[in-house]
Amino acid sequence: MQHLAALKDWFADCPGALVAFSGGVDSSLAAFLARRFLGQERCLAVTSASPALKLSDLEQARDFARANDIPLEVIITGELENPNYFNNPDNRCYFCKHTLYDELAGIQARHPNWWIINGANRDDAGDYRPGMKAAAEFAVRSPLLDCGLDKDAVRAVAAHFELSCWDKPASPCLASRVPYGERITFEKLRQIETAEAIVTELGFPINRVRHYGTKARIEAPNEQVAALERQATILSERFAAIGFSEMEIDAEGFVSGKLNRAIGQA
Repeated sequence: MQHLAALKDWFADCPGALVAFSGGVDSSLAAFLARRFLGQERCLAVTSASPALKLSDLEQARDFARANDIPLEVIITGELENPNYFNNPDNRCYFCKHTLYDELAGIQARHPNWWIINGANRDDAGDYRPGMKAAAEFAVRSPLLDCGLDKDAVRAVAAHFELSCWDKPASPCLASRVPYGERITFEKLRQIETAEAIVTELGFPINRVRHYGTKARIEAPNEQVAALERQATILSERFAAIGFSEMEIDAEGFVSGKLNRAIGQA
């Protein structure tokens, strides 16, 4: 299969891997490949049980590691204690990833010469990704990016290995639902998680709930917006119960990274 030879060669040079593992398809594939090519003794997946990670994603990450015999360490990172993070500037992701890689660097001290790797792919290089600056500062390596895999190729390789995550919808951190400049709090993150679970339960597994204080704005794929609007009454009732006095459905539909438009406008 395309890319497999390049990936095998990439890992042939790797003395050992500490994988920044969120449970998404990209980092899951990176962790799987590290386990496959390096063996259990020379790899460790590390997941941050951050408040910005959905609890369901944390459990799925645990399940994936268990199913694929990947050593896993779950850590607690303190980005919510950092005003550079919780004040939510447009480079918030930099401070989040800096905190994560700093923790990984500490773990790296127990595994001299091992590389810290992540699941960045070729498409990430063309997107707004402040976290990649933090990765560069900690000499984090990216096998998927280095071997030329884009998002579609990542899913194709994951499907080739019959990984359970191969078609998992993208699930960026919950903080990405809060407009830049609005403070990130634990309460907001849990509120968003609960709201998105409600939308999923109603039959819309790909969704985002953007947090505008007392108002929630729901995004679903464009072709599902009409169906979502038919659920408006029950959504309003259930969202009110978790603290949103207003609810609206985004007529444009789901657009990944929609809040980043504010950066360009600024």
